[in-house]
Amino acid sequence: SPALAVLGVISIIYASLTAFAQNNLKRRMAYSSIAHMGFVLIGVASFSDLGVSGAVLQMISHGLIAAVLFFLSGVTYERTHTLAMDEMGGVGNQMPKAFAFFTAGSMASLALPGMSGFVGELTVFLGFAQTNAYTSTFKAAIIVLAAIGVILSPIYLLSMLRQVFYGQENTQQESATAFSDIKPREMFIAACLLVPIIGIGVYPKLATHIYDVKTTAVVAQVQDSLTVVASNPIHFERPLLPAPALMGTTVKEILPFGD
Repeated sequence: SPALAVLGVISIIYASLTAFAQNNLKRRMAYSSIAHMGFVLIGVASFSDLGVSGAVLQMISHGLIAAVLFFLSGVTYERTHTLAMDEMGGVGNQMPKAFAFFTAGSMASLALPGMSGFVGELTVFLGFAQTNAYTSTFKAAIIVLAAIGVILSPIYLLSMLRQVFYGQENTQQESATAFSDIKPREMFIAACLLVPIIGIGVYPKLATHIYDVKTTAVVAQVQDSLTVVASNPIHFERPLLPAPALMGTTVKEILPFGD
């Protein structure tokens, strides 16, 4: 449906612009999630094997990326006791390991090549470009507008890293002198999420082989259904008998007494 693709583009651009305006760390990442789900809508709207496969891959990819970013934001909040990015600053000096993991997750979210976010978005773009369901003009417009979201993602994600981890330390923080870097247990959890992100980015078939056959079958069924609907439009015709005559006949058959 063209409306689904348009809704995906609106989600990407609106959420990306709104994310940049957020000062709360988790709110910025939440709007980032909405923007990335817009690519899923575009992939589904392509009605192509590659596009739908890219949509599923994007969901898997962003599930992992969002998990590691929200986990690390919780780790940061536990130390700073705030989610306001303008009240942070210089956290990277005291938490270099957390900064490294946060940077890796952000790079995956902004679709850095070699990570799952890049593969998911690229597959969606290729699938939508190859579909025969829309005109070339419509496809070009959707791809160009969606590409704006790809440009906006690094802006608000790199700005987030700069506000939280770079700059001078905020000495007014209640726990500014008690920061501790990420613990081994927390490093293990973050690493368990980053490993499949990098693995899928390098070798996408780690994920796509699980669902490729099913998505191909679903897309084929949908395409057949669309073909049947297009070749057999629904026509509304008047009934053969007028309503009063039909009602009178029914009453005569049901009632046991005379005329």
